[in-house]
Amino acid sequence: MQEIAVGWWGLVASLAMVAITIAISLLLRLKLERDLTIATGRSIGQLVIAGWALTLILKDETPIIWAWLWVALMVPFAAISASSREQRLQGLVWTTAAGYLLGLSASLSVLFSLQILPLESRVLVPISGMIVGNSLRVVVVAATRLVDAIRDSKSEIEAMLSLGFTRHKAVQRVVSETLKLALIPQIETTRTVGIVFLPGMFTGLILAGVDPLEAALMQAVILFFVLGSAAITGLIVVIFGAQKFLTTDHRLEPPTH
Repeated sequence: MQEIAVGWWGLVASLAMVAITIAISLLLRLKLERDLTIATGRSIGQLVIAGWALTLILKDETPIIWAWLWVALMVPFAAISASSREQRLQGLVWTTAAGYLLGLSASLSVLFSLQILPLESRVLVPISGMIVGNSLRVVVVAATRLVDAIRDSKSEIEAMLSLGFTRHKAVQRVVSETLKLALIPQIETTRTVGIVFLPGMFTGLILAGVDPLEAALMQAVILFFVLGSAAITGLIVVIFGAQKFLTTDHRLEPPTH
């Protein structure tokens, strides 16, 4: 089997698709050229640095504690990233970090305690990254939708509070609908995988020469861990996030914008 390698030339050649995207943005005046350029540059820089660092961490002689340190740093970085994307929700960085810790801990506990995969650096780091990275999308959608829903449901929540409903009961509908909306994309990904959508991990394993059936089983395992962790993280974000708009004396302080 021929070894598959991209190389630096492959990276440069792939930028043609970015150029096409920028051209579309210019043609339709989408004003996305700056964001596309920054995103492309950051992705290259971050991936190259990650690749270099992982080369060191994944060596057989490197203690696994360095891999655990990498995973530990994922949580605050992802939490800060989520908080920067939705600044209207106070305390998002802390609720997101708590959700990540709980969801990731549950996933890794099941993964390694049941010996689904071996506890090794080459397993720990990439799988943790996939779990946290996919949960980040859910958190951003959940936080944005929660703030908008609290603002749009102001009259309903205030009416329920005035009738004697508890703070949790007054926002229960908003919390449920927000979490449902945030999880739908991940559920749809899980539903269509293998037929409409071939995930990156599945494709990467096949390119690496792994048996397609084994690659499919591996991808299914990761999808289920991602779904569960995203649900846990999203639940914590919306439950505690909703309470940020309610005072101890049962008053609503909705977002102003």
